[in-house]
Amino acid sequence: MARPVTVTVSHDLGLDEARTRFREGSSKLQQQLAGGMVFKFSESWESEDRLTFVAKGLGQTITGEIDIFPQHVRITATLPGILASLAETIAGRVEKEGKLLLEKK
Repeated sequence: MARPVTVTVSHDLGLDEARTRFREGSSKLQQQLAGGMVFKFSESWESEDRLTFVAKGLGQTITGEIDIFPQHVRITATLPGILASLAETIAGRVEKEGKLLLEKK
């Protein structure tokens, strides 16, 4: 059974910088969402601050969106049955990668 997962990552970069970092680094998050399995991602920026994506692989589909706000980023994904059992692990990896993308440099 599919399972939704939501991760919220706080930041103090401002909207423009957070947006830039996610545009440049979304592929790293995608790898974490797939749990190390081979999935082909397609993504679309619905607005300046919202990325939607679909990933297909192993007969499974992951759908989700990334919403960028001035003080946080919300990553929501619906994991298919094969990955649903790993939801907590995947959420932890996504949160860690999101924090790395948004840390002050």
